[in-house]
Amino acid sequence: MDSTSSTIDNEIAIDLTPLLKLYKNGRIERLMGEDVVPPSLDPTTNVESKDVIISEEHNISARLFIPKTNYPPTQKLPILVYFHGGAFCIETAFSPNYHNYLNSVTSLANVIGVSVNYRRAPEHPVPIAYEDSWLALKWVASHVNGNGSDEWLNQFADFEKVFLGGDSAGANISHYLGIRIGKEKLDGVNLEGVVYIHPYFWGVDPIGSESDRVQHVEMVHNLWRFTCPTTTGSDDLLINPAKDPNLGSLGCKKVLICVAEKDLLKDRGWYYKELLEKNGWNGVVEVVETEDEDHVFHMFNPTSEKAKVLLNQVVSFIKSA
Repeated sequence: MDSTSSTIDNEIAIDLTPLLKLYKNGRIERLMGEDVVPPSLDPTTNVESKDVIISEEHNISARLFIPKTNYPPTQKLPILVYFHGGAFCIETAFSPNYHNYLNSVTSLANVIGVSVNYRRAPEHPVPIAYEDSWLALKWVASHVNGNGSDEWLNQFADFEKVFLGGDSAGANISHYLGIRIGKEKLDGVNLEGVVYIHPYFWGVDPIGSESDRVQHVEMVHNLWRFTCPTTTGSDDLLINPAKDPNLGSLGCKKVLICVAEKDLLKDRGWYYKELLEKNGWNGVVEVVETEDEDHVFHMFNPTSEKAKVLLNQVVSFIKSA
């Protein structure tokens, strides 16, 4: 390869450090979230996991988790369908952080965990992630009568107690699916509650402390346009719930919103609570804020005391149903 070709290959078209770089030759270099671990029987939590294919055609898969402490369970288990974060463009359901997090939640909340691996931008631009996630949720629902493709869900899942959860972009996806369930329904599925951890919501007009962080605000605007090239902008109802006329149709009666004090997206989480209450939604919404922490801190430092508190808040929310 000559030096001219080498130079072209290394020319950056879009730099979204610390997430990824897109080169002019089309190459994508993801800077984090690329490590993966295999499914296993985790000795610490005694949770078993396995990978399943949801759609070979669209390359959608999931990692399933089930507690083995009292196996087989004497009663059916609630289901937590979880969507990983990563701004729609990094991380997977198979990364060490998400694998370990689902092990912990599955064990402590005594649920079946379904961690969805949707396709990522920019190769598969938003809204593909939403459609993949909806297909994954319909796949889960296909087990309602006990004749789906997965035996764990057929035998042990309680479809009267289904939860959606996710962090960052995954929380955004959970919101989208909650609205869609409210409008379209899924036969045999009762959506009990939704957990948003540091939800990735945005908007054109700054709220709260956003106006004090101009550089970071601009990056979020640009990131959304990068992952969703067909968007109308940061007031697209996919990213700004305030613009969604269907917000009051959220198809559950319980919502937990977790925010972090230093997170740029914090005020959007609090604002979401206001929006639900103003839009005719009849459920109960709670916001919990972690002091002196930033966006998805629990993924970067999962053994910290504050990460453990956050984990227990999520578990308590699920178990109180």
